[in-house]
Amino acid sequence: MKTVTTDRIVIVGAGLGALYAALKLAPRPVVMISPEPLGEGASSAWAQGGVAAAMDAKDSPQSHAADTERAGAGTVDPVVADLVTREAREYIFDLTTLGTPFDRTPDGGYVLSREAAHSFARVVRVKGDQAGAEIMAALIEQVRETPSIQVLEGTMAVDLEVSDDRITGVAIQKSDENRSAPIMLRGAAFLLAGGGSGGLYALTTNPHRIRGQVIGMAARAGAEISDAEFVQFHPTAMDVGEDPAPLATEALRGEGAILINKDGHRFMTDIHADAELAPRDVVARAIYAQKQAGNRPMLDTRAALGEKIKTQFPSVAEYCARNGIDPAQEPIPVAPAAHYHMGGITTDTKGRSTLENLWVCGEASSTGLHGANRLASNGLLEALVFARVCALNIADKVSCNEAAPLDLMFEEGGEAPDAEAVATLRNTMTDLVGVVRNGDDLRRALHTIAALEAASTSRAFLNMCATATLIAAAALKREESRGAHERSDFPEPLPGPGKRSRLMLTTALAIRAQACKDLS
Repeated sequence: MKTVTTDRIVIVGAGLGALYAALKLAPRPVVMISPEPLGEGASSAWAQGGVAAAMDAKDSPQSHAADTERAGAGTVDPVVADLVTREAREYIFDLTTLGTPFDRTPDGGYVLSREAAHSFARVVRVKGDQAGAEIMAALIEQVRETPSIQVLEGTMAVDLEVSDDRITGVAIQKSDENRSAPIMLRGAAFLLAGGGSGGLYALTTNPHRIRGQVIGMAARAGAEISDAEFVQFHPTAMDVGEDPAPLATEALRGEGAILINKDGHRFMTDIHADAELAPRDVVARAIYAQKQAGNRPMLDTRAALGEKIKTQFPSVAEYCARNGIDPAQEPIPVAPAAHYHMGGITTDTKGRSTLENLWVCGEASSTGLHGANRLASNGLLEALVFARVCALNIADKVSCNEAAPLDLMFEEGGEAPDAEAVATLRNTMTDLVGVVRNGDDLRRALHTIAALEAASTSRAFLNMCATATLIAAAALKREESRGAHERSDFPEPLPGPGKRSRLMLTTALAIRAQACKDLS
C-alpha cells in the first residue's frame, strides 16, 4: 500500500463535529476526509430538530441534565451530562456568531420548542425544521475561508494502522462506485467524526453512507466499544417506501400533532401520561406494535397545524408533497426507523479513545451522555461540545502550525461492497435486531452476519459487519429491557442501577461464534 506522510491532523468525516473541530483547531493544519461534497451525505445536515440548551431564564442546565439522565434509563454518565448541558448556551451563541440564522422572537430572543422527555421548551431551531442544514451551511462557509483546513472530498477511510496500541495512519480510498487502491495516510493526530450506524438498517432516516464503517474500523483496530446495543429508532419516520425514510420531526408532536391508527384512535393516551411526548423508545414501540397489528399508524397534524405546516415545517411539507400527501388534509403514515446510535467508540471526557493518538466525537463516539435512550436534540449539542473538547486536547499534543497541502494520486484497485450483500445485512438488522428483539432472532442475525463477512474482502463491508456484530452481540448479552433496547424474552429491566456495556470486537466475535454453534 502506498504511504503518504503529513504534518496535518487527520479528521475522518465532514459532519457537524468534524467541521466544528477543524475550525477550533485552526491555525493548526487539518485535512478532512469527506466521502461526499461538503454538506452532503452527513447526518448532521439532515437533522430537523435543533440544539437543546437551557436558554430560558426559568430553565437551567441542571434541569436539562436531569432530563438527559431520566431519558437515558439509568446508564447516563452524570459527569458527562453536567459537562455538556452546563456549556450548552455558549455553543448557541458561538453558532450565532458563526452565522447560523436561528429562529428569533420579535424582541430578539431565541424561539424555543419542547420535544419529547424535555421538561421545558429548550430546543433552538432554524426555519422550523432545518437546523442541521443551516448550521452545517454556516460552518462550511467558515471552513472554506479557513486556510489551515484542507478538505479531500470524494474520499473515505477504510482502515486504521496500529503500532503498540497507537494509531499511526488511516487508509483512505476514493468513495465513488469504483473506489480505488487505498493509500495509507500518516498524520500528526487522528479524529474520527464519521457518523453512526443507522444505515445498517433497511428502514432508516440516515444518509446512505452512514452504515457503521467508522465504528467498525476502530473496533477492528482494537478500540473498545460501549453501549453498542442501544440504537434509537425515531418513532415518526414517514412510511412511504423511500430509502432513507423522510423524517416527520418530533417538533410536530411538540406543536400538538397526535398519533392515530387507521380507525382514527389516538393510541398514545392509552400508553403513557405524556402521550405523544413520551420518551422516544416508548413512542417507537407503540407505533411498531400498531404497525405489526396491521393498524397503519399515522401522524395527524390537521387540527394542530393545518395549512401552517407548509410554512412552519417546509422540509416535512416537501417530503409529503413528493409522496402525494397533503398533511393539512390527511394524516401522514409513519413507522419507527433506525435513527441514532447511542453506542460507539468508547471515549473519556477529553474525547480520547482507548487507543493512543485517536480521538472521537459525534455519533461515532460513546461518551456516556445518551445512556440507553438519547434525549431529543442532544445529538447536535454533544457533537459540538466534544468537537471542541477533542480539538483542545489535540492542540495540547500537536504544535505544528504549517503543513503543505496534500496532493494524492489514487490508483485503480479498490473494492466496493457487494450491493446484494449490503441489502441482506440491512434487512437482517431491521428484521432481527430491530425495535423489539429476542435471543433466537439475535443468534440468527449473528449467523447471517458471519456468513456475509466470510464471503467478502471489501474493507468497507468488513467494517459494516464488525459494527453489526457488535450491536447484535451486545444486544444478546444484555438480558433485560432498558431504554431503546427491548427484549421480548426479558421484558423487565434488571434491578438496581443500569450498567453501560463495554465490548471489544474479539469478545463480540466469540459471542457470535457461540451463537452460530448454538444454531448448528
